[in-house]
Amino acid sequence: MEIDEEKALAARAAAGRVRAGQRVALGTGSTTSFAIRALAESFPGGDHLQLVASSFATEQLATSLGLPVRPLEPNDHFEVMLDGADEVAPTLALTKGGGAALFREKFLARLSSELVIAVDHTKLVPRLGTRAPIPIEIVPFARVKLIHQLSERALSPRLRSDRTTGAPVLTDNGNEVLDLFPENGVHDPSRLEHELRLMPGVIETGLFVGLASRIYVGLPDGTVQEILRPDVTTA
Repeated sequence: MEIDEEKALAARAAAGRVRAGQRVALGTGSTTSFAIRALAESFPGGDHLQLVASSFATEQLATSLGLPVRPLEPNDHFEVMLDGADEVAPTLALTKGGGAALFREKFLARLSSELVIAVDHTKLVPRLGTRAPIPIEIVPFARVKLIHQLSERALSPRLRSDRTTGAPVLTDNGNEVLDLFPENGVHDPSRLEHELRLMPGVIETGLFVGLASRIYVGLPDGTVQEILRPDVTTA
């Protein structure tokens, strides 16, 4: 199967976790776009869903398909969050942020009872940082200092730039993204996330540890594999 077909299969399975009337957080990226389209088919006009998006791009797609998206409210908690990932480790730790929405995605994930991830089979890796870089969202003013510090730690930071203009890619929060390329991948994602977040100027990391509940993986044979966190039931 084509990779996009695998993504669509996984995304449809993930969207199947949503029930009418639920509060649902939406991630960002190509696979999440498939999940949003599946939601629009299953819940025409929204069917009382309360949707909050992690990016302007996600909000625009959802509203264009007739799904109502509202702002985050003070007491929000979500039954389900639908999202994709750039990498999935055997522990279900994730690399996310290819769409530069890592802060908002993680913020919403922490407010969700269930983070449901849809990916194609190529996103399964033995160790994070081996297939995709590890992104961090940073304050632009701190960029020069952070690049120096991260380089000293052999994380090979690279400013993410627009391929057309060469200008720094900005998040919806107005910050920049540094992509980290650890030479042998990330051996301890939890420790690295903690260490990175202690660095002044780092807003958030694309390391999602202990957040994913279910992973749906689209496979080349047209089937979907479900991977559960050990404490999550099959229901």
